[in-house]
Amino acid sequence: MRVVLVAGTTATAEIEGISAAGSTPALISHTPSADSAILVYGRPVAPLGIQHPTPVSPTGCPTPAVISRAAHEVCGFDVTVVDAGLATPTGAPTVDLRTQSDRRMNAEMRTEDAAAVYGGGDIREPVPVPDAAEIFERARGLGGSIPGPLLVGETIPGGTTTALGVLRALGHSFSVSSSFADNPVSLKRRVVREGLEASGLAPGELDDPLDAVQTMGDPVLAASAGLTVGAIEAGTSVTLAGGTQMLTVGVLVRSLSDAPLSLATTSFVADSVSDLSDAANAFDLDLTVTDPEFTDSHVAMERYLAGEAKEGVAMGGVLAAAAGRVGGQTEQQLDAVRERIAVVYDRLLEDDGS
Repeated sequence: MRVVLVAGTTATAEIEGISAAGSTPALISHTPSADSAILVYGRPVAPLGIQHPTPVSPTGCPTPAVISRAAHEVCGFDVTVVDAGLATPTGAPTVDLRTQSDRRMNAEMRTEDAAAVYGGGDIREPVPVPDAAEIFERARGLGGSIPGPLLVGETIPGGTTTALGVLRALGHSFSVSSSFADNPVSLKRRVVREGLEASGLAPGELDDPLDAVQTMGDPVLAASAGLTVGAIEAGTSVTLAGGTQMLTVGVLVRSLSDAPLSLATTSFVADSVSDLSDAANAFDLDLTVTDPEFTDSHVAMERYLAGEAKEGVAMGGVLAAAAGRVGGQTEQQLDAVRERIAVVYDRLLEDDGS
């Protein structure tokens, strides 16, 4: 089994109140880079001269990378990190889907400040992901070459809002989750409405999934969909490992393939999104929901019980694998993963000097 983590950024995350994937707004753009290294190495390794603190929410909820890393240490699955548009370099080895010419094109098509920092622009801009089709095709080729079975996950702050934008552009009314305990639904809807207006679109006006990503999405959606399609075409089993962002990837994939496809998420997402099962059924996604049975004995788990984070960094997929439910895994290792979570978290605190 291999986890493919698609990492990237969107300037949409810079909107106040959109994302809790960082202790301060200034640190949110570092989160995907740190998540990638934590999953691979167990700590937020960064290139010389760059520092990535361990991502936590403003209230101290640790990144889902802590849980996914704990599962990695227990289950021993392989990991591939795909750079679909990171704001800052990560210390983890990555497959980069963007060329220098792509990055220059993005810089020319966005505001100077946003282009200098983010892989994807604010969806309130007319074209936040101008190279969506190119990213998709490169990822498609990559997906066809990676041995499986695959669990495809994501790390991108602000990604539930861009997912909502893509769903609305394609005419779907399904809900999305949030890294906050209280989902800022009204804010997300307003941002999506403003994004559609900026692109001169009405809800449901688009039929082409990549047009929807280009005008209302983020580069991680394009890359995840391309990877999944490429893997399916190669006969590789794929599980979309995540919540409503990966559900949206499933929506995109279904425009090109009707092959068997699974979605594995956490009970935290399923309990907070009332129409998740209906959405999965509508797009013929085999839904697996795993309750990690967290307790409030450690901060690395108690904030999840309070409704924060809920998903990310393939958390739902690796927990399902640890429970022997996806990815060809049959051994029950969920108890061992829970025990390892505290070890990983405490080690990260020591690294941060806390």
